[in-house]
Formats: sequence, C-alpha cells, structure tokens
Amino acid sequence: MSDAEWAVVRPLLPVPGWLRGQPEAYCHRVMLDAIRYLVDNGTKWRAMPADFPPWDGVYAFFRRWRDHGLVKEFHDRLRCKVREQAGRDPEPSAGVIDSQSVKADAVVGAASRGFDGGKLINGRYLEPAPACPSCV
Repeated sequence: MSDAEWAVVRPLLPVPGWLRGQPEAYCHRVMLDAIRYLVDNGTKWRAMPADFPPWDGVYAFFRRWRDHGLVKEFHDRLRCKVREQAGRDPEPSAGVIDSQSVKADAVVGAASRGFDGGKLINGRYLEPAPACPSCV
C-alpha cells in the first residue's frame, strides 16, 4: 500500500474494542498489505511470503475483524468516501444482481429456458444444487 493510499485508508479504519486496552503485535498497514496480497494473488494463508507477518497472525487479525463486522464497516466507509469524492450520494440507491447464463441446447424444455438480454444469450436458468440430505 502506498503512502498516499494509507493516508486515505487510515482515518477510515474502525477501532476495534479490543484495541483500547492492549496494542496489536503488528501495524494495521502491514496486516492490510498481507491480506491484499493474499486476495490479489489467490494464495493460501500458509503460503504467505516471509515478507509479511506469520500467516496465523494475519489470519487471526482477519478473522477477528470479519467476526466483529469490522471488514464490512471499513468497506462501507471506504465506499461512502469514494462516492462523495465522485459527487454522488454516499449511499447507493440501486444494485445489480447477476446470475449465470448457460447456452441451452435445442432439446431443453421451455420451462427452464429464457433469454438473457444483458448477455444476449438464449439460455437456461441454473438452479442452485439441492442441499445434501446428510448436511441438512
């Protein structure tokens, strides 16, 4: 993370309750860099390079922030700031939901067939796989 990015991100980070007492072992900037590296490169936690703190410490940091809703809070704060800088309302007024479209063969019945106007595909709606009976 560049110094300019950190200058924008730092004031937006929520302060977790557990930080008011004892400081964390690593700087938040280093931890965020490690998580960004993981997401960007698609590596596994245990395959984190030695340039970053130990993987289990980074994972514990991420897990604490995720479980306490701080990842979502940080994302929401960052989104609001970006939207305000673009001259838009901080809260979005609409959203787009996308689904997977698969080209349908001629033998597919009309009940599960349709036209996806966005992707211009005459295709078939894919329903989610049913839950495994032993998992329910």
